[in-house]
Amino acid sequence: MKRCVIVGSASINDYARIKEYIKEDDYAVYCDGGLKHLEGLGKRPDLIVGDFDSHENPHLDVETIVLPCVKDDTDTSFAFKECIKRGFDHFVFLGCVGERLDHTLGNVSFLIKIKDLGLNGVMIDDYSLMCVVGDDGETVDDSFSFFSLISLSDKCEGVTIRDAKYPLEDAVIDSGFQYAVSNEVIKGKESKVTVKKGNLLLIKICDK
Repeated sequence: MKRCVIVGSASINDYARIKEYIKEDDYAVYCDGGLKHLEGLGKRPDLIVGDFDSHENPHLDVETIVLPCVKDDTDTSFAFKECIKRGFDHFVFLGCVGERLDHTLGNVSFLIKIKDLGLNGVMIDDYSLMCVVGDDGETVDDSFSFFSLISLSDKCEGVTIRDAKYPLEDAVIDSGFQYAVSNEVIKGKESKVTVKKGNLLLIKICDK
C-alpha cells in the first residue's frame, strides 16, 4: 500500500491526536497554507504544492510545484490529483476541514473520487474521522463517541447498521432528509455499516 498524507491549511489544534494517524514512511504533501502545520506535525514534506498566496514559499530542499494563482483547482485538489498520478492508493487528508465551508465540502468530495477509483482514504480533523463507505462496508469501534451517516448521493439505498444504538436494515437515506445522524456504538462491540448503492459518508466522532 502506497500511503500519502495531504496537509491543507484548515486549523489543527490537537496535534498530538492527529499525529497518531501519520506513519513514518508516509509520503507527505503540504499544500500552501498547510505549511503552517509543519512544526506541529513534525513530518518533513516530500512534496510542497501551492500558489503561495497564504504562506510564503519556504524554499526547502524539497520538490516544490509552484502553481498560478488563477486556476480551476485549489492547491489541495491539485495535490490530490498529482498523488493519484504518482500511484498512491491510500490517502490521509489533514487540515482539510475548517472554517471555510466551501473548501471543506470541496475537500470531502475527494472521498467520493477515492471510492470511485477503488482506492482508500480518510479525512481527519480535531473532532472526527470521515470516509465514504466502500463495497466491503466500514466498522466503528466504541472508542468513538458517536457516528453519523450522510448521503452524498441523491439517495443511498440498502443502508444497514449493525450493533449500534439505532440499527438500520436495508434502509434508504435521502439527501433531503438526513436522519442517520448521531448514532452510538454498543459498548464492547463494533458497529458495521454497509450500503448497496450510493455515496454514503461515514463520520466517526472522536471521544474528546
